[in-house]
Amino acid sequence: MIDYPNKLNKIFDKLRNNGAFVIIIGGYIRDKLLKIDSKDIDIEVYGVSSFNKLESILEEFGSVNSVGKSFGVCKLNIDGLDLDFSLPREDSKTGSGHKGFKVNTQADLDFITATRRRDFTINAIGYNVAKKKILDPFNGIEDLKNKILKAVDRKSFIEDPLRVYRAVQFCARFDLRMDRELFSLCSMMIKDNMLAELPKQRIFQEIKKLLLKAQKPSLGFILFQELGIVKEFDELHNLSQYNWGQILNTIDNLAQNRTSSETTNTVLALAGICYILDSTKAKSFILRLSDEKELLKKVLSLISNPITAVLSDAKLYRLATKVKIEELLILNRAVFKNTNNQLLQVCDEIQIRAKHLGIFNKSMLPLLRGRDILACGMSPSKEFSTILKMGYEAQMDGEFYSHEDAIVWLKKYLA
Repeated sequence: MIDYPNKLNKIFDKLRNNGAFVIIIGGYIRDKLLKIDSKDIDIEVYGVSSFNKLESILEEFGSVNSVGKSFGVCKLNIDGLDLDFSLPREDSKTGSGHKGFKVNTQADLDFITATRRRDFTINAIGYNVAKKKILDPFNGIEDLKNKILKAVDRKSFIEDPLRVYRAVQFCARFDLRMDRELFSLCSMMIKDNMLAELPKQRIFQEIKKLLLKAQKPSLGFILFQELGIVKEFDELHNLSQYNWGQILNTIDNLAQNRTSSETTNTVLALAGICYILDSTKAKSFILRLSDEKELLKKVLSLISNPITAVLSDAKLYRLATKVKIEELLILNRAVFKNTNNQLLQVCDEIQIRAKHLGIFNKSMLPLLRGRDILACGMSPSKEFSTILKMGYEAQMDGEFYSHEDAIVWLKKYLA
């Protein structure tokens, strides 16, 4: 049996009362077999005449998101569970890219035919809820035990070039090796320039999963080299073997020190790749993956402010205005681990002092405010920003430490 949340039974019962039966399939089953917790559950519904009928059945249980209607998929969130309900379907290639498909949903399609369109055998394992029976037509359980990644169907696999990136991140996340046929398929797709069809957003999603979910992301990047995917990224393609090795060590070290924030972990992982690059190449690499300006800004700030020596308080205050020192130390420790004990000691000292100064994960609060300038008799003007900036610089230089002393400094400055 496969254990699943009991709260789903009320949905399954209603579907059964409407002549349908359900099969849980894909990542949830794979993760259960690997004893990994998951809140994403894919559910195939057989015996429902139309997508609209499926929607009407599910509406009782919450707000149904039909964003995937063209693919016969509707989404439902219940108490933190992300549920994808889909109708059995066959796909046929009609154009380039991961969206160039014609989807043909069929209520009476058999499980094996419907499952043949899936990417890997380990994602093609189903669980018939009513019969409490595992369905494994492509021997995915055996492949999981043998830690090998295989494609379900050669023809359907090559129709979606995104599956090359998925293959790499699955190998890294679950410590699998590609079988020869899958490796050959991926290599062929890369040589045929099929990856160029993919939008950067989808590529970034798969690379993020690799960087944020694998215990050793380096396994995926080694596959990038072996398959030739690295040629898609000019900034990394021509790195020396030594620098490439440094990147692999750094991203693995970062994986062992992830924070509770996905955004922070993403920034740190990308900085771990880019710290070896100059700012121009780093910017080019990030823009190949994402147009997020804030992401680019944070990565560039981290790699542009390396810790190479003990800093004075004034320099630490200024550093805290550019980056979060806590994040910078995580990156630097990942870079220096097992290579430079002296700089690791510098990181330890900076951490102690940054915490003492109250700037470990935020910049120093300014003591001077606009209302203080008004209280001195000045009318609001553009000059206010200049005065406040100068006041903040003076505060970072240690010219005053209290609001009262800040007012004294302000009056002298204005005089």
